[in-house]
Amino acid sequence: MRVSTAAAVEGVPALPPRVLIIAPHGSYRTFAYQHAAQRLGARAVIASEGKHSIISIYAEGLHVDFNDLPAALQIILEESARAPFAAVIGTDDGTTEIAARIASQLGLPHNRPSAVLTARRKDLAREALAHSNVPKPQHWIIELDQPLLPQVASVLYPVVVKPVALSASRGVIRANDLPQLTAAMERISRLLHTVPELEPSARQRLVIEQFVPGQEVTLEGMLRQGELTVLAVFDKPDPLDGPYFEETYYITPSRLPEEVQHALISVVTQACGAYGLSEGPIHAECRIHHGGVFVLEVAARTIGGLCGKLLRFGTGYSLEELVISHAMGKTLSVQSETGAAGVLMIPIPQAGMLKRIEGILAAQRVPYIEDIDIQIREGHELVPLPEGASYLGFIFARAPTPAQAEQALRDAHACLRFVIAPVWKLEPKVIT
Repeated sequence: MRVSTAAAVEGVPALPPRVLIIAPHGSYRTFAYQHAAQRLGARAVIASEGKHSIISIYAEGLHVDFNDLPAALQIILEESARAPFAAVIGTDDGTTEIAARIASQLGLPHNRPSAVLTARRKDLAREALAHSNVPKPQHWIIELDQPLLPQVASVLYPVVVKPVALSASRGVIRANDLPQLTAAMERISRLLHTVPELEPSARQRLVIEQFVPGQEVTLEGMLRQGELTVLAVFDKPDPLDGPYFEETYYITPSRLPEEVQHALISVVTQACGAYGLSEGPIHAECRIHHGGVFVLEVAARTIGGLCGKLLRFGTGYSLEELVISHAMGKTLSVQSETGAAGVLMIPIPQAGMLKRIEGILAAQRVPYIEDIDIQIREGHELVPLPEGASYLGFIFARAPTPAQAEQALRDAHACLRFVIAPVWKLEPKVIT
C-alpha cells in the first residue's frame, strides 16, 4: 500500500508534504527554497535540466527540458500521480509559466498561464497596461525584421530600449537621440542571438519606452484570490538614469511619503488586475515622478538573486518560506520589526578576469554590516551590463534607520578593491 503524504497508515509515520520547485539549473534560489521547505516541515523536489549535475539536489530531482513543455508536463504529472505535490512553485521568469500549467492540472492555487506569460513578456505587459489605463511610460513595440526607421519616427526622446523577455536589466539601454537609438537596437539584437533559451518571437521584438525621471522603487507582495498583501517596499537610492540600469542598493522600509506609498500600492494592484494575476508572489518596479507612479514591471515571481533575505526583516520569515506557505494554503503570522535593512548588489566595475577581491575583512567590520556573500569566484570572466547577467555578490546590512543601513552598505563597498585582468580574445585569421 502506498502511504499518502497527507496521512499516516496506522503505525507508519506520515510522510512530509512534497513541494515541487521548478528551477533552472544553478538558480540562486534553489537552495533557499529547499531550506525553507525543511523549516516548514515539507520536502522540496526540484525539477530542472540538471540530469547530469554533480549537485545532488538537482541530480536527485526530476529532470525536464524546459524547451519541450509537453514532455516536461508529462514527466511532472506522472511523478505527481506516484506521490502528490502539496504545492508547485516556479522560481524564475523561465519557470513560472510551466508552474502555472502544472498547478492548474493538479487543482492547486495558480495564476492563469496566459497571465504569467503577459507578466513575463514586456511587449504583452505594456499592451495590457495600456488597455486598462494603468499609468506607465509611453511605449513603442519594434519588429526587428522590419525596416526600423519608419517604426521609430514618432519616438519621443530620451527613451529606454528593452528586450521583451530578459530580466535583471540585461540588454536595457537608454538612448537620447536617433543615432543612439539605432546603435542600442543593433547592440541588443546581437545580444538576443546569444541567448539560446529565448523563443524566436522574443528575438524579433523590442520595447521602446519614454524615459521617466525620478526615484525608482520596488514592491514585494503576495496575491491571494486577487487581493494584494504588501511584504516590503524598497527604495533604490542610487539614481538610475542610464545609459545602463544596473541595480545596486535596496533599502527598506521606504522613506517615501505615506501618500506616495498608498499610490504605489494602488497602481501595482491595478497592474496585477490588468495582467490577470491572482495568486502567489509579485515583484513590481515603478518610477515616482512628480508624485505620480509609473509601472515599469510587475513580475509573477519573487525578487531576484539573494535579495529575498531582506524579507526576513519585517516579517520574521524568509521570502521562500512565505511563498511556500502561501502555495500550500497556510498563513504565517508576520512579525513586525523596528529598524531598517538593506542590500547592495555588488556591481561589476569592468569587463575582464577576476583575479581577487581585497578588503573583505575591512568591509565586514563596518558597523551594521551583517553579511557579505561573493558569488563570482577568482578566475571567472566578468561581463558588465548590458550584456552581463549576474552580480559579483551581495552585501547585507541591518541598522536602526534606513539612512544608516544605506551608509553602512556604501562604506562597506568603499572598502572593496577588485583586481581584474584584461581578457584577450583571439580573432580567427582569414587566409586569402
